[in-house]
Amino acid sequence: MGSVTAESATNRRPAERKGSAIDHTILSPGTVSINVQGAFIVDVDSSQPSTPSDDGAQHDTDIRLPNHRAVVSHVALDIGGSLAKLVYFSEEPESKNLGGRLNFLKFETDQIDQCLGFVKKLQSEYRIQNGSKSGNMSIMATGGGAYKLYDEMKKALGVEVLREDEMDCLIMGLDFFISEIPREVFTYNDLDPMHFEEARADIYPYLLVNIGSGVSMIKVSDRRKFERIGGTSLGGGTLWGLLSLLTGARTFDDMLRLAENGDNGAVDMLVGDIYGTDYGKIGLKSTTIASSFGKVFKMKRQGENQAEDSGGLSQESREDDNDASASRLAFKPEDISRSLLYAVSNNIGQIAYLQSEKHHLEHIYFGGSFIRGHRQTIQTLSYAIDFWSKGTKKAYFLRHEGYLGSVGAFLKRQPKNWGRRNSFEEYPVVKPTIQHRED
Repeated sequence: MGSVTAESATNRRPAERKGSAIDHTILSPGTVSINVQGAFIVDVDSSQPSTPSDDGAQHDTDIRLPNHRAVVSHVALDIGGSLAKLVYFSEEPESKNLGGRLNFLKFETDQIDQCLGFVKKLQSEYRIQNGSKSGNMSIMATGGGAYKLYDEMKKALGVEVLREDEMDCLIMGLDFFISEIPREVFTYNDLDPMHFEEARADIYPYLLVNIGSGVSMIKVSDRRKFERIGGTSLGGGTLWGLLSLLTGARTFDDMLRLAENGDNGAVDMLVGDIYGTDYGKIGLKSTTIASSFGKVFKMKRQGENQAEDSGGLSQESREDDNDASASRLAFKPEDISRSLLYAVSNNIGQIAYLQSEKHHLEHIYFGGSFIRGHRQTIQTLSYAIDFWSKGTKKAYFLRHEGYLGSVGAFLKRQPKNWGRRNSFEEYPVVKPTIQHRED
């Protein structure tokens, strides 16, 4: 564990330290480190669901940085098609000796005004705590929204928005989590649902499966050496879109809650429905899905036949009404939600396995806001990798899986007009600290 270099700043700074810390940051930008020594995740009561606050933000678990003392003058945003993810540093208010923490928040991209309003509050707090000499808080941004919403962000925040490449940020963020943060990365199995992996430096090569609105699969061979090798358009946006049409759920979290209480066997055709039991010869359990939504047509036709036998289809208008009524009675939103969640997750898991097999990659990391720590999603992805690889490959998950891009953008902070852009990639790794050059 050590320090990851970034231009330094903070949101809340005691008066006795403020002047010297800011002076150092201004005179020597890019030389102050984010000190991750002793970092740990702040555990919260998992039985209490995370719900949006009045400002529209949904807060996720913080990472404490007990040994970081320097000023941090920037925040980072990763704006995707569905969610905007924000990372910022704040000092522990109790004592100057307690360091600070990285805060993780997300907003719906459709409500980007709420996100920008929150950032404006951070800007105001920064100026109050650090004074006019500190200058403006810098805004780092990545993801498609960093370009699509660039003018809107710049106008709302009144400062230049520094845009960073999305893939660069994803890899830098994941490398940081794998190598620096204890109890961040875990594997899943039914007997040990959250087995934590030790933070380590020997992490390459690996496959990143980033699941947002769509899915990107990235082969990472070494630090700053990666390529997008595939993906699929059937991702979180697919699930969100279809379930918004098929159920009454209004948010993605509502859809996941429906799925938790559903029975996909009421909608999917299972191996047991075809064989009456397991198909052991080829390793298929009776509960294995043979066809997603495979029962829908048959059950729908049964409902139509019943309505027809009772005279319910004598008129075209009544046919439509009875057809819709039969469908509503036959299929519960919970069952539909679980079926579609399994369909999307199984598809992603199998494609990920095939890509890992093609490129000889044993370690597969799943990131992106689609996962959200949801047990059924994690279980499905993990089972798919284990089943198809016959146990030779591992699926890894992260507690901050949706924040890879925003953390990467946070770490890539480079002062404006200070040296060559991205030259930090040439800086060697210095043990026991990991430093990215900020010149």
